[in-house]
Amino acid sequence: MQRYTYKVVEVREKMIGGKMSGDKLEKLLNEHAAQGWQLKQITSAEVKGRVGPGGVDGLLVTFERPVQSS
Repeated sequence: MQRYTYKVVEVREKMIGGKMSGDKLEKLLNEHAAQGWQLKQITSAEVKGRVGPGGVDGLLVTFERPVQSS
């Protein structure tokens, strides 16, 4: 039976105005694909901001890949 490992990456919107660029998301996906990760799911979420107690709009990007046998 195949086993998988998962990785969740938080991606924040820009702190002041503007939306997350497609280029930024594409770069993130390609970097992880080069390491053997496959996109599993993208979820919109409130992600902890860099300043203050509140959150900012962002994405949770979930990747999976088969567990490497030793």
